[in-house]
Amino acid sequence: MYAHLMHEGDSPAAGAANQLEHAASSYLRSARHQPVHWHAWGEAAFALARAEDKPILLDIGAVWCHWCHVMDRESYEDPEIAALINEHFVAVKVDRDERPDVDARYQAAVAAISGQGGWPLTAFLTPDGRPYFGGTYIPRDERYGRPGMGRVLLAMAQVWREQRDEALETAGSVMAAIEHNESFSGRGGFSLALVERIAGAIVAQFDPRNGGFGSQPKFPHPAALDLLLQVAVSRGNAGAREAFTATLEKMARGGIYDQLAGGFHRYSVDERWVVPHFEKMLYDNTELLRNFVHGYQSFVREDFLATAREIVAWLDATMTDRERGGFYASQDADVGLDDDGDYFTWTLDEARAVLGGEELEFASKYWDIGELGDMHHNPAKNVLHIRHTLAEMAAQTGMSEESLRTLRDSARTKLLAARALRPSPFIDRTLYTGWNAMAVTAYLETARVPRMDGAREFALRTLDRLLDEAWGGRTTLRHAIAYPDGLAPRESAPGTLDDYAFTVNACIDGWLASGEMKFYRAAIKLADAMIEQFHDASGGGFFDTSAPLNDEPAEIPLGALAARRKPLQDAPTPAGNPTAAAALLRLEALSGRKEYREIAEETLASFAGIVEHFGLYAGSYGLAAERLLLDPVQVVIIGSGPEAERLEALAVARFAVNKTVVRIDPARIVHGGLPEALAETLLQVPRPAGAGAWALVCRGRTCLPPAADEEALLRALESA
Repeated sequence: MYAHLMHEGDSPAAGAANQLEHAASSYLRSARHQPVHWHAWGEAAFALARAEDKPILLDIGAVWCHWCHVMDRESYEDPEIAALINEHFVAVKVDRDERPDVDARYQAAVAAISGQGGWPLTAFLTPDGRPYFGGTYIPRDERYGRPGMGRVLLAMAQVWREQRDEALETAGSVMAAIEHNESFSGRGGFSLALVERIAGAIVAQFDPRNGGFGSQPKFPHPAALDLLLQVAVSRGNAGAREAFTATLEKMARGGIYDQLAGGFHRYSVDERWVVPHFEKMLYDNTELLRNFVHGYQSFVREDFLATAREIVAWLDATMTDRERGGFYASQDADVGLDDDGDYFTWTLDEARAVLGGEELEFASKYWDIGELGDMHHNPAKNVLHIRHTLAEMAAQTGMSEESLRTLRDSARTKLLAARALRPSPFIDRTLYTGWNAMAVTAYLETARVPRMDGAREFALRTLDRLLDEAWGGRTTLRHAIAYPDGLAPRESAPGTLDDYAFTVNACIDGWLASGEMKFYRAAIKLADAMIEQFHDASGGGFFDTSAPLNDEPAEIPLGALAARRKPLQDAPTPAGNPTAAAALLRLEALSGRKEYREIAEETLASFAGIVEHFGLYAGSYGLAAERLLLDPVQVVIIGSGPEAERLEALAVARFAVNKTVVRIDPARIVHGGLPEALAETLLQVPRPAGAGAWALVCRGRTCLPPAADEEALLRALESA
């Protein structure tokens, strides 16, 4: 259809064939067979575009993205479409997980152009990388009310040839919009009242019938949930407590949760959490794991604990490098383009082939497996979700909950074994630095509260690998430490603000869990590097990408990377600026370095005038503000053995963002064995006579008398 547009005798420019054969990214490698002459993001692609005076076709997607694969098959594997692209454009493909800095800017650009973003992201750029048109999924042929890919390509090529002035004017306006929209700032009143307004805005969006916030589609919003928990526990806010607990309950009962293997899918397309987008992301599961651990910590809910244990079991079995340490990035939604979550869903006949008699009757009612299911592409397919709790079924049937639990566990084991025989969705085994650091923090919190020693050991092994391979004492941190197929991250993208901030937090948690000073020293060095490379000393806050170090030549950023960005809103991971501020506040309490607190306070204050408008997406900011504005509570348990464990269990009860609990072996209470501020306190405190283990509770700069037993510790905690 479009082949006539290739002129006789044309041949691709030297080196113009598909360049993705040796890419490390799973997403890029999946396109290495396509007839499009793809380039990875880099100077070579931009130089070619300038030399040939061609616009750039930019495709941003991810290996877990269903519609990215659809567009690949429909358009980029089509020889006629590929010929059009190769003649008129320089094609650049970007993995949004590998290059979040590139993705963030072009998402803002396309949103400015079309009013929406998402993946796949399709943008048309000037040869220097400024966008003049963009959208998301473009079908091969005209449908869904969208023009077809061939028509769009011809139109955009024609615009560049014949309406270049208009294209350049649009590109300039879009770049201005990116810089305006992405450089958040706005000083204003900074107090706990601001946190209350953010929490109030979140509660106002709560869906009391189904849990969660707003209508469909529904995302989990872990940072917002933790902020609600903080407000509920610290202020007795009943509305915040209800929103937190109901949302966790409904999500864990829904199809967004994998009822057989554990772990959460990315989001729900409906307001009842029944039908998800089936991909599973590491960062969703580690942050939701923390929500359920914090919920158990505060309310001693056994159902929250059970969900937390199941998330860990799924991560351990599916998403981890057990030998070396490390957490994989994602699990795909589908096995192929013609299914939609078929690996995870069941027809009644499929369930009947595995279960029989009483087990089938139970499973059909408990997980709502019927002749008519939930999926549009195959109405017989059911997404397993809990229609009735065991308590409700016990009341209906007269059976004991224990008998029903035995039936559930047996049915689950059989269904899971049968599911394991199906072709399984692809797992991206890339180890991303920031996401691994988030996982380390989540596992160490899980190890401490429900006492899961296996989680502690694996988290520390991962942290050791992270520090060795992503950092290794260099001046900069890598964004990724390993890729699938044994490919080393030789050309890994540089670490972003998120990578540094999450890793600083993970190092602090590593010290809290192990007492090993190497983790504390790494936290200090990485925090100093984060400040040097990302902090805006003149305007406040942190940029998401680093400035050149003093001894490095300044490079002109490619394309929209020239736009400076200060991440403020959670989308979907906690935002870089409040995460960095929280990490510095934690370090200040241990080190006594006032500059850390000053930078954190300045960072949070610089956004105080605008942040409440972000509501649901300002959870991590609210938590960081609480940490700054409330007096820090530090509980130090000295000793080992069962007595110290009991004191520690009492100390960690109830979540509070401003509370730190650390257990220390008495042998470490020496000069050089503790962080500076902590050593200054502990070296001066006499050990209670006859105490095998004891605790010291400090609020702000004031410490209470040492507590030698659980009753004394409880009184001290209530006074702090």
